[in-house]
Amino acid sequence: MSGGDGKTAIAFEGLSKTYAGPKGKRVEAVKRLTLTIERGEFFGLLGPNGAGKTTTIGVIAGTVKPTSGRALVFGMDAVRDYRRVHKLVGVMPQEEALDSWFLNVREILVYNAGYFGVPPREARRRADALLKRFDLWDKRKSQVNELSGGMKRRLMLAKALIHDPEILILDEPTAGADVALRRQLWALMRELNAQGKTILLTTHYLEEAEELCGRVAILDRGELVAVGPPEELTKRVGGDVVEIELDALPSALEADKVLKALAAKAEAALQDGKLVLPGTLEDPKVLEALSELARAGVKIGAIHARRARLEDVFVELTRGLKA
Repeated sequence: MSGGDGKTAIAFEGLSKTYAGPKGKRVEAVKRLTLTIERGEFFGLLGPNGAGKTTTIGVIAGTVKPTSGRALVFGMDAVRDYRRVHKLVGVMPQEEALDSWFLNVREILVYNAGYFGVPPREARRRADALLKRFDLWDKRKSQVNELSGGMKRRLMLAKALIHDPEILILDEPTAGADVALRRQLWALMRELNAQGKTILLTTHYLEEAEELCGRVAILDRGELVAVGPPEELTKRVGGDVVEIELDALPSALEADKVLKALAAKAEAALQDGKLVLPGTLEDPKVLEALSELARAGVKIGAIHARRARLEDVFVELTRGLKA
């Protein structure tokens, strides 16, 4: 694999990262990750907490040095060619990272542009353009603590874009956002991608990944377990899914036995208090699972049939069946 073909924006080649854990144990945060993200893609990096997402994007952002393997950005090694790569990547972190002690909103953008070698006059021009584009112009002389949560999110995105990077890394960009702000940020992300930005998104909102990403990769315990377009990955659990809302369970021990038995028979998963089975209400495996629940004394609150979603794939690949 090579990241220097002009079409590849990011290439992870056997990337691994090991940290020192408690009691002298070593923790493998990322294990031999090999993955390619093409120029102009809107790509989602998904996984539960501890899956290795933050470590992976940290290598591209220059904050993490891999133990082995490498990450390439347009063919350049993210570690060896850090100075050049640094200018090609913009990062919007999950946590607020704004210089709020003595700078106003406009000054934050201008000051941050200096880290990337943008001349002062050009930095001021770009800052003004971004403030107007993200509807922050009227707040340009305000302090960060005077901004609403939504304004802070938009300012963080503007800060990531001030040096006009080729690649934009968005780490949980809509975490904690209400529905209106989330939709607003989605529109901004789509606009940036349409303009040619390669976007690498991490998110716990799987409907967000379905809505925005052309392809996604799912990590679990540091390993790549699936990659592809969301609509193709959902075929892994079939086109139809039956959700069974469990009204009451017998003893924990009995419940564990029943659910494990169902996993073997019908590839079931327990998801947010619901038992999820691939298939339709007419499928023999689903009907047998319902009979098994009845025999075990499990009370059913409701049954719903629907199409499979990315969330179903995510649960199947990363958590499996848990009582």
